[in-house]
Amino acid sequence: MKLSGLKDLFTGQAGKKAVNTKTNAVYLASMKTASIQELKQELQATAQPKLLELCLRLAKFKKENKELLTFLLFEAHDEEGYINSVKKMIDEGFTELPKSTTYLTKKSLRKILRITNRYIKYTASKQAETALLIYFCSKMKNSGIRYQKSTVLNNIYEQQLKKIRSALDKLHEDLQYDYRKELDLL
Repeated sequence: MKLSGLKDLFTGQAGKKAVNTKTNAVYLASMKTASIQELKQELQATAQPKLLELCLRLAKFKKENKELLTFLLFEAHDEEGYINSVKKMIDEGFTELPKSTTYLTKKSLRKILRITNRYIKYTASKQAETALLIYFCSKMKNSGIRYQKSTVLNNIYEQQLKKIRSALDKLHEDLQYDYRKELDLL
C-alpha cells in the first residue's frame, strides 16, 4: 500500500485530498506528533464542518477529551458552580472512604485526588486549584483518618499542602490573603 493510502486510512480521509499532504506524509512516515504550532496552522486551514467532525471524533476517542469538551462548552462560564460540583464529588468520595486499613484508605484517597486533579486540569485556573486542594485537605483532616501516624498518608497530605502553596504564589494578593487564612487552619 502506498504511503498516501496509508495516510488516508489513519486520517479517515480515504478517497479525499488532505490539505497539506507533504506535512501529513512526514508525520505519518516517522509517526511523530505535530507541535502545537503546526496543529494550530492546520486547524486554521480547516473548514468549520471538518473542525466539528474532528472535535466529535476527539470526544469519542477518550473519556477525558469528552469531559474537557463538556467543561469548555457547558461549565467554563460558571467556575464557582463547577468548583462546587467538584466539591460534591470529593464529599461523595470521603463518605465512601474505607477506614479499616491504611492500604485501602490510601488507595481511596489517591483515587479521590486523581479525580480532583483531573477536574483541576480542565479549569487551568490556579484559584480553582487552590480552592479544591484546600477543600480536599480540610476533608482529609476532618475525616477522622489518622494520617499523622501513617507515613504514606502523611506524605499525601503534605504533598497537597506543597501544591497549594505553589498555586497560592501565582494568585493575586487579595486572593492569596484569603486562601492563606484557610491554609493556616490546616
